[in-house]
Amino acid sequence: MNTGLLDRQGRAGERWFDWSARDQQGRMQRGRSRAGGENQLRALLRRRGLDAIELQAVQAARMRPVRARQVAQLTRQLAALLRAGLPLLQALQMLCRTQTHSGVVHLLERLHVDLENGMSLTAALARQGSVFGALYVALIEAGEASGRLDVMLERLADHLEKTQALARRVRAALFYPAVVLTVALLVLVVIMVAVVPAFEKVFASFGAQLPWATQWVIDVSRSFVRWGPFLLAGLLALSIVLARAWRRSPAFVRWVDDALLALPVWGALLRQAAVARWSRTLATLLSAGLPLTDALNSVRGACGHQAYAQATLRVRDEVVRGSSLRLAMAPSPLFSPLLAQMCAIGEESGTLEHLLQKVADFEEAELDERIGYWSGLIEPVTVVVLGVMIGALVLALYLPIFQMGQIV
Repeated sequence: MNTGLLDRQGRAGERWFDWSARDQQGRMQRGRSRAGGENQLRALLRRRGLDAIELQAVQAARMRPVRARQVAQLTRQLAALLRAGLPLLQALQMLCRTQTHSGVVHLLERLHVDLENGMSLTAALARQGSVFGALYVALIEAGEASGRLDVMLERLADHLEKTQALARRVRAALFYPAVVLTVALLVLVVIMVAVVPAFEKVFASFGAQLPWATQWVIDVSRSFVRWGPFLLAGLLALSIVLARAWRRSPAFVRWVDDALLALPVWGALLRQAAVARWSRTLATLLSAGLPLTDALNSVRGACGHQAYAQATLRVRDEVVRGSSLRLAMAPSPLFSPLLAQMCAIGEESGTLEHLLQKVADFEEAELDERIGYWSGLIEPVTVVVLGVMIGALVLALYLPIFQMGQIV
């Protein structure tokens, strides 16, 4: 049996230990606890009626971060256990026994300790830093308040799985051309640095005038070899400056975010994905029973874009002043006409959350079609462009050899 539970809240100077012990019935117990040392942990185990057999300090590196995909899996599993009638503490304990990821085990242990100490699940989740976002905590709070925590966890698991699947599709659409361009750039660098100088030595032995295309390629190669290290150092310095600006300057983050959304093709895909996430998140919050203003306050960070966060805050402020959701969304170009129209119909008919789900489904389906179209178009275009570039480069290098063959 694996208890996998903490004995109490950790304090400064304490460490994590994996331990194994026998209880009064002789059964093996295993778990992870935090204590100031082995002696203190042995005393803690004795107070629980356990005889320590083995204690092993846990290295900090073993506490791996918990990913969004793992949070969605835990949510789905916890919902299933609660639906089966298990109490929350027992469900967390059972989940802890089945996990192999050290970060997930550590997370479940902390949650169990907080619940044992009298905290609500909402408060315990809020204490876990950035693992659970404001949206997650708000939905759990609504589930606890309504006494339908298992239902809310199922809805939350559905929401997390769908939004993560959407994010993966968008990343895949952006990843392919980025990889192709990177490989093409590396090929060109290798040709300019290693191949062209070798041809230049051969051409020097000809003692003849080189074609203009060949001479241009050689001049570019010389410049690249000469200034390449300085260019690389400059790019490295620029990346460091941009990384610092990204961490320290909200204005720079907003500028980059706006630039991405304004891109001709990918910007449209990002905007459509943001509308789909916004609609699905708002629908999930409304289905949990949250008032519209509270739901808008929680949904502002769901899209992952600063522009949508600020636009959502403006919509919320207008709704607080008494405006309808459709009229509050109208001034912003970030929300699609379909979304505004469905919000108007939903407000009039009282089916806002249902229609928002429909908007999310429609936008995701259309986004999949657009991603498939552009991915299918980019692949042959990229191959043709790269083929023309490499072919022209190779042709320029072999022109002198062709000329020598014609002279002979």
